[in-house]
Amino acid sequence: MRRLGVHTSIAGGLHLSLERARQLGCTTLQIFSHNPRSWLIHRIPMEAIEKFRDLKKSYDIKPVFIHTSYLINLASANLDVRGKSIQLLIKEMDIADSLDADYVVLHTGSASREDEAVGRQRAVEALMVVSRVRSWPAKLLLENTAGEKGDISSRMRNLAEIAHGADNRLIGGICLDTCHAFQAGYEISTDEGVSRIIAEIETFLGLDGVKLIHLNDSKRGFNARVDRHEHVGQGGIGAEGLKRFINHPAFRDIPLILETPKKSDDDDPMNLKVVRGFLK
Repeated sequence: MRRLGVHTSIAGGLHLSLERARQLGCTTLQIFSHNPRSWLIHRIPMEAIEKFRDLKKSYDIKPVFIHTSYLINLASANLDVRGKSIQLLIKEMDIADSLDADYVVLHTGSASREDEAVGRQRAVEALMVVSRVRSWPAKLLLENTAGEKGDISSRMRNLAEIAHGADNRLIGGICLDTCHAFQAGYEISTDEGVSRIIAEIETFLGLDGVKLIHLNDSKRGFNARVDRHEHVGQGGIGAEGLKRFINHPAFRDIPLILETPKKSDDDDPMNLKVVRGFLK
């Protein structure tokens, strides 16, 4: 069975993210383990951790993905920001293991006005620092980005450079975001575009390195390099493009997580219904 889920809220307690996922009929999920716009992480009570683990098992929700804080920037030229980013990523990995999560999804960061290659090297060095702290059962997934100014990981070869440069005990593969790929110049709304990105993944990473697909349509048109997600089938990629993409033999068994807009309680059920209609 294809694992399908959404990014669910942890409001009221971590375990409620699993309850929300189950109510939506999800078989996988993604969460933030804390406020993603704060450097501060409060200690999670053992009772809450055990409740999360128990529900995860009883509801058969897997894999569980934790998305890291938006503040993390391993490519930053600012030593303080980079140092805090490293420490926060270590905490994210610790939390993932405490919750029996499978993967941690990371945006490696932005080089801002500097050379992107320099930013990638900083990210590799930062990931090596993290890997020397300890080894975690949960693995880190590097996510492709939309090609906005300073992005260091919008191309498959960029992700490969970072992944291959870092410790393979830490890196478990990549998370492939459809909106980001479309914005970064991969025209996945067409057969030719899908073939192109698959060829690059095979060349630089290997198809077995794709562990998660963030299934999002794009609010902006092709190659605008703007990260704005849209409801499935209502954006630039379109229903036929996304349907073709997720049913391609290269991606057919990879879990899907939706990060589509949530302006009302009806949005997640609507998008999940559309995607379930796509699945063959």
